[in-house]
Amino acid sequence: MITKNVTGQVKVWSGRKVKRNPWSVEEARQFLEAAQAVHDPLYPAYVLILVFGFRCGEVLGLTWENVDLDAGEVTVQLQLQRIRRRLVHDETKTEASSATLPLPQICVTALQLRRKEQETAKGAAGQLWSNSDFVFTTRYGTPIEPRNFNRSFTDRSAKAGVRRIRLHDTRHTCGSLLAALDVHPRIAKQILRHSKIAVTMEIYTHVPSEAPRKPYASSASTWVGKIRSSCCTTAQSPYRNTR
Repeated sequence: MITKNVTGQVKVWSGRKVKRNPWSVEEARQFLEAAQAVHDPLYPAYVLILVFGFRCGEVLGLTWENVDLDAGEVTVQLQLQRIRRRLVHDETKTEASSATLPLPQICVTALQLRRKEQETAKGAAGQLWSNSDFVFTTRYGTPIEPRNFNRSFTDRSAKAGVRRIRLHDTRHTCGSLLAALDVHPRIAKQILRHSKIAVTMEIYTHVPSEAPRKPYASSASTWVGKIRSSCCTTAQSPYRNTR
């Protein structure tokens, strides 16, 4: 039986949207360069989440079966999540989340690096290796815990000297980068795999007003160029296949 009035303690939703504060283009560049400089084994995963907007569950649930490096394509259809003490490898949350996408060259190069590193780890682990087919694994081939990936992301952010943000906010950073590079909103929607264009426009696109937009776009182009020159084997744009 309720013995006191608790209505005054109830918090009513104000209807206001949560304000996002994603990394700037410069902060994203600083983070990736720092991870690459120390040969962070998760560097290729960070490339996917920042340059291509992969969600945590999507990047951890990615399998080699769904990666075609020769064709430069990746099929996003599975995610890895911990649900009630169990790691669950299942389909993505919505139909829009699943898609076969052309990989930017920077992602192809990062995944090639990841494959080589995984072969080295497999040799070192010997009989202890688990043939899970996951792209991103522990040193024994087992899937990575989502919370451990979040922790690694936070630790790497601190070591890189950038602001602490939520891992999911990297999708907002990706949206900002696409907008600054003048990628058409409908193409950005396909890259980020939103169910509605309104989500792309209203939530994930954080660009400055028209006045400071040009220097911001210039910064984005410079960042892409630096990453391309240091990570890629060709001189093509990271978003060459998205149009």
